[in-house]
Amino acid sequence: MSGSTYVTFSLGEHLVGLPVDRVQEVLGALPMTPVPRADGRVAGLLNLRGQVVTGIDLRSRFGLPTGEEGTGTVVVRSPGGPVALVVDRIGDVIDVDDPQPPPATLVGPIRDLVRGAYVLADSLLLDVRLDAVLSLDR
Repeated sequence: MSGSTYVTFSLGEHLVGLPVDRVQEVLGALPMTPVPRADGRVAGLLNLRGQVVTGIDLRSRFGLPTGEEGTGTVVVRSPGGPVALVVDRIGDVIDVDDPQPPPATLVGPIRDLVRGAYVLADSLLLDVRLDAVLSLDR
């Protein structure tokens, strides 16, 4: 079985990742314009080189307590165009193989948003189900 390449980032204590082919670009913190009466998981809108992009607060989406200000933005490809995910910290691009089922210790919304996990030397990488994350009706 051949490995996969993932872009990693942190949300609280969790190391999470997305397949590199779903990621358009990785940026630092970007200013977001709040959207009145929007879903609480929507961080706002941002201007990405002239294109208006919706920002999703991934910490809120995963049901994690509010904490540190997101210092990273991961712009992902979706059928409707790019979407910006606000994350705590940007990680590395790594190669992984041998996916495992999601850990039984995951509870709350994060449980349904993780496809599986990869055991790394010093941590566990959670494989995010991006389409589920982008579907705010769940």
